[in-house]
Amino acid sequence: MKNNTGFTLIEVLVAVLVLAVGLLGLAGLQAASLKNNQSAYNRSQATQLAYDITDRMRANVAEIAAYTTSTASTIASCKNSTGCSPSEMTANDLFEWNTAISSALPNEGTGTISIKDGVYSIIISWSENRDDNKDDVSDITSFTTSFSL
Repeated sequence: MKNNTGFTLIEVLVAVLVLAVGLLGLAGLQAASLKNNQSAYNRSQATQLAYDITDRMRANVAEIAAYTTSTASTIASCKNSTGCSPSEMTANDLFEWNTAISSALPNEGTGTISIKDGVYSIIISWSENRDDNKDDVSDITSFTTSFSL
């Protein structure tokens, strides 16, 4: 019996080491899950915002081409359906859309609208980068949707 002294202590130390490695793996899994969950949330926000401007463009067919060239500005009279012209509605829609993008997506997300061969493309981009390095473009994520009338 004297030859086996300390063997139980070594078993306990090995068990604690295995448990510690397992808990570190679980913490890493939890961190990856949180990151992916936030990324999925941002993508769903971008999807909703892209469909929002698509619906606004379809509701203002008279000025639909202007959505690619107009400047965004808020127009107070556009808060009801009878207060503004189609061109004013375009500027107001773009202002509200750009404001929603920059507030809903991280690192000041941006949205662009383009037209080619009668197909409108809406691209919303944002950065998943969580440090403050604005020059790093490796984490740029974008959502693109297209439609035609």
